[in-house]
Amino acid sequence: MSQAAAVPQSAAAMQDSWRKYVVLAAFCVMLFLITAGTYSSLGVVLPHMVQELGWSWRDAGLGFTLLGVFTGASSLVPAFLIRKVGVRSTLFIGAVVQGCGFVLLALADMPFAYFVGAALCGVGYQMTALVPGTHVLGSLFANKTRIFGIYFTFGSVGGICGPWMVVAIMGDTATGGDWRLYWAIQAVLAVMVGAAVAFAVGSTRWLKSHAISEQEDVEEAKEANPAVFRTSEDWTVKQAIRTPQFAILVAAYFMHLLSGVTVASLSVAHLGEIGVGAAVAAAMLSIESLFGAGSRLLGGAIGDRLDPKYILVVSQLFTMLGLLAIGSGLTSYPVLLVYAVGTGAGFGLTVLACTVLLINYFGRKNYLELFSITCLAGAFSASGPFIGGLMRDSLGSFAPTFQLFAAIAGIVTIAAIFMRPPALDKNARVAVKTTTAAEQG
Repeated sequence: MSQAAAVPQSAAAMQDSWRKYVVLAAFCVMLFLITAGTYSSLGVVLPHMVQELGWSWRDAGLGFTLLGVFTGASSLVPAFLIRKVGVRSTLFIGAVVQGCGFVLLALADMPFAYFVGAALCGVGYQMTALVPGTHVLGSLFANKTRIFGIYFTFGSVGGICGPWMVVAIMGDTATGGDWRLYWAIQAVLAVMVGAAVAFAVGSTRWLKSHAISEQEDVEEAKEANPAVFRTSEDWTVKQAIRTPQFAILVAAYFMHLLSGVTVASLSVAHLGEIGVGAAVAAAMLSIESLFGAGSRLLGGAIGDRLDPKYILVVSQLFTMLGLLAIGSGLTSYPVLLVYAVGTGAGFGLTVLACTVLLINYFGRKNYLELFSITCLAGAFSASGPFIGGLMRDSLGSFAPTFQLFAAIAGIVTIAAIFMRPPALDKNARVAVKTTTAAEQG
């Protein structure tokens, strides 16, 4: 090949490399915005809605629960749509669904509109966030842990910035504290950013042509750290979900969501009951969010050179210690910091470890379905605040709830410690090769 011919090819390769990072940046902005606009904002805006519309806090809490339930329960929807119509169309549909959810929140006068809006926001979140995001980024980049770490960090930063977005918009004298305007702005942003991300992702043909091959993916992973296990097989969904390793990963993912939503909804009330001031309790939530973001960034930086299994063990250990600290009833600052750092780092590291281990253990081919099934845990984790409320009414304290969840985290920690990479038996391996050959034929 002549030097003249090599130059355009090099320029094209550089352009493709830059476009991959444009896709990464687009997904990061989307995750930041959607996290800030839903989970982080709703709890701050709700008191204004309740006061103005005269709703009960039972109805207000139910809407928040529906947001979590529909986020988890709809996890298979983006996987199905991506296989049928592609990533670009799925993202655009998800952005429209998300926008419709925010519009209903803006127009809500009766709780029913609020419930439907929250449910649509949950579905839209799932269709534009982790499932398509990790699917696309996992296929474009070999150094997955670092890329996922950056991506998830933007979600954590969105969680930190969400309340400040509410304060900035509703606190402006020009808006007059209008919560309806806030949701209207979120609706416009959701559709605009979603459309921009869909445009950046490009066609299915471009994604397939620039996806890293499974063999290249495995080779680069082994080159980064030969000690880190990476399967050379593409497990079927049925084979993967039958393994104890998959059950452990689902349990860990469930535990991080259960811990996160319970601490976010009950920690301030619990700390207030045991004598901790509201300002200190709120500060602990901020510290938790900061450590959640920092741990994801750090985990992403070291994750390609460290077996993600150890990140999973550490994350569950942090979660357990954090829950034990807040459930201890002690109010000293060291104990409160253990709670904030533990639950924050545990929440941040678990999703990173689980997503990478799903690829490392079961291959990339069916990751989309496997991660979607894992995300179903979100529907059940939304019961955490409800369980906490029941136990508070029965036992007179929120502490037993945190202690119970700490015990569950301890069991998952032990299981993760003894977890070993899964292995296909000979018959299953033959079946996989036969299926692959049939598909290629």
